[in-house]
Amino acid sequence: MFYLQYLFLADWNFCTGKTLQLEEVHFPVPSAHKQDCFLQVAASGPDSKQPSVLFSLLQAIYLARKEILITTPYFIPGDSILEALRIAALSGLSVKLLVPGICDSKLVNAASKSYYEDLLCAGVDIYMYQKGFVHAKTLVTDGKLSIIGTANMDYRSFELNFEVNVVVYDQEIAEKLRSVFFKDLEEAEKIDKDEWCKRPAYKQLPEKVARLFSHVL
Repeated sequence: MFYLQYLFLADWNFCTGKTLQLEEVHFPVPSAHKQDCFLQVAASGPDSKQPSVLFSLLQAIYLARKEILITTPYFIPGDSILEALRIAALSGLSVKLLVPGICDSKLVNAASKSYYEDLLCAGVDIYMYQKGFVHAKTLVTDGKLSIIGTANMDYRSFELNFEVNVVVYDQEIAEKLRSVFFKDLEEAEKIDKDEWCKRPAYKQLPEKVARLFSHVL
């Protein structure tokens, strides 16, 4: 909690050009909730030396042994995440990705779709949520570890935006998020690999063009 407040202070000073002092910031008193849950904060932004958010997601994917469940409203993963997910699926892990079926940006949606074929061919299951716009940003691996936060799986979150995720090392929380994930799948449509790959060129071309702008979407 104190580190999150420190991040707010650092981001505020960076964006405003001012120097807000520690004594001017309110630090909440920790609540009496569950105390035996280990957390790790991963934050990054334009002032960061390392892309900690990206690195933490990659490490979680590479350490998974059975299952990877991802929910993200914007999916423009870049080569590192794309390859990590493909390797996981090709290695026999169950990899499931939940993305919006209804998106608030046609350009981002087109760019996202350009990545689906590579994932589908590797064995990743992709679901498009139909009950409104899914805005959750979660990753759960093996029903043991979960990542929750502000970051989407896209270039802006990895390289441009101020983002913060929390890595939760707690099986109970991971199982709850896993249950929510599969509940959301009931409101989603699974993409059929064969049908997706057979789509006509006039549908695929705009997606490939949109992908050229991935770094700024």
